[in-house]
Amino acid sequence: MSMSETAAPLAEQANDPSFDTVWDELVWRGLVQVSTDQEALREALSGDPLVFYCGFDPTAPSLHLGNLVQLLTMRRIQLAGHRPLGLVGGSTGLIGDPRPTAERTLNTPETVGEWVTRLRAQVERFLSFEGDNAARVVNNLDWTAPLSAIDFLREIGKHYRVGTMLAKDAVSARLKSDAGISYTEFSYQILQGMDYLELFRQYGCVLQTGGSDQWGNLTSGTDLIRRVEGASVHAFGTPLITNSDGTKFGKSEGNAIWLDAEMCSPYAMYQFWLNTDDRDVVDRLKVFTFLTRDEIAAYEALVASEPFRRAAQKRLALEVTATVHGLDATQKAIAASEAFFGRGDLSALDAETLVAALGELPHAELASGTSVIDALVATQLVSSASEARRAIAQGGVSLDGEKVAGDDATVTGSLPGGTSVLRRGKKALAGVFIR
Repeated sequence: MSMSETAAPLAEQANDPSFDTVWDELVWRGLVQVSTDQEALREALSGDPLVFYCGFDPTAPSLHLGNLVQLLTMRRIQLAGHRPLGLVGGSTGLIGDPRPTAERTLNTPETVGEWVTRLRAQVERFLSFEGDNAARVVNNLDWTAPLSAIDFLREIGKHYRVGTMLAKDAVSARLKSDAGISYTEFSYQILQGMDYLELFRQYGCVLQTGGSDQWGNLTSGTDLIRRVEGASVHAFGTPLITNSDGTKFGKSEGNAIWLDAEMCSPYAMYQFWLNTDDRDVVDRLKVFTFLTRDEIAAYEALVASEPFRRAAQKRLALEVTATVHGLDATQKAIAASEAFFGRGDLSALDAETLVAALGELPHAELASGTSVIDALVATQLVSSASEARRAIAQGGVSLDGEKVAGDDATVTGSLPGGTSVLRRGKKALAGVFIR
């Protein structure tokens, strides 16, 4: 892959003008799995600016690709003139929404508070805080903490019916599991419903978005507002994204793709998208980029006619990685990817990018002067010293971009950051960090 192949300018963050309404575009992009009245929603999003929100619980120190679906959906609605509220759940994060199989481990208030700060900064990167529809980030701990248990039960709990709560999918699944469900997690839907009510009262918020797996919690809020305020408000849930091959989306080698660069480097992010299956890439372009439907149709045609060029995957990887980490970090990740496979100068890479990228590969920490034979074994590019010698003799091993000619070659960490890159054959790569 040459830089010229990825040199297309990033898509402008704008909604596609070929759609009559943002709702129509959201539906076309496959972002609506379930909703309250669709015609009412379409009309509301076509009218005067409204206030809407999406919540993010600090159950980890970073958001992930599932959250990115919500953040980009929020941005699309904001671009249509509506005002987003990004809710970071300082109180709901102390509990965690019920998982299908088991109770969550409760984190300390100090840990949750630290994660709130980190997630707030991440949410702020994806929304605009300027103009008439400037975004606002809120924390539900602000209105939950001052509320006594008695007040909570009298003012909020009395509006909930246990039979309805038991029927929610997440609760029902847990009741049927061996683990059961605690009163703590059972009450989560009440807290989320209270959030919607509070935002309705404070800001006139009339729309909540989230994942379709959160539908029971989303409707908890719409039902509560109808009971307490006599008002009709909206909600819709995006589908859970799955891969065509049956593997779980958003994970690479079993690890989540986080939005924090320290937890998932720009190089790893770029490679994740670059490896998207042909069967999935068009849908991913719809959900995760601001490319228009005409542009996406052009890439769809290329997938059909020239799949070996992986043009759609390259554009997807460029767009999403740049959206999350910025264009500069993305270009460095692309340069590292090219240099690893002999299409660029390894020594020209900056140390931070090279170290981060090598950390995503099989790697070993070795002393300067270690033989290439031992380094091949240590990085598991070969299973034995004799296999390493055969690979070298066959001309199939390179070190820092240069073919290894003899058994006496050593690794010295001559690349930036005291590193070296080993390659066996065309695709097997490993990193060496000199200690």
